[in-house]
Amino acid sequence: MSKTYNLKWTTNAKNDLLSIVAYIKIDSPSIANDIYQKIREKANSSNFFPLKGRVVPELQKEGITFYREIITSSWRIIYKVGNDTVYIMAILDSRQNVEDLLLQKLIKAKY
Repeated sequence: MSKTYNLKWTTNAKNDLLSIVAYIKIDSPSIANDIYQKIREKANSSNFFPLKGRVVPELQKEGITFYREIITSSWRIIYKVGNDTVYIMAILDSRQNVEDLLLQKLIKAKY
């Protein structure tokens, strides 16, 4: 039987998602809603099989291997697995310079 994990969104990740949706909503409320739903669904899938996501490559080359990611469209959902909880740490646009964004966000993350 598979272990059950709780899912917890950090304040940082919630703010990321809200910012993404607000930006897209300016041009298209329906697309913004679709993206919101896709990101939430994909993030929720991480609590069932949390080790399915890959280690974040930009962090792995720095020796940081406890953050993983799953991708939906052009969004990277960064998370960390605790004992019984999957923490959603950040939602990033993969078209941006992810290394700088990740290091800033993960250092400031609150649970």
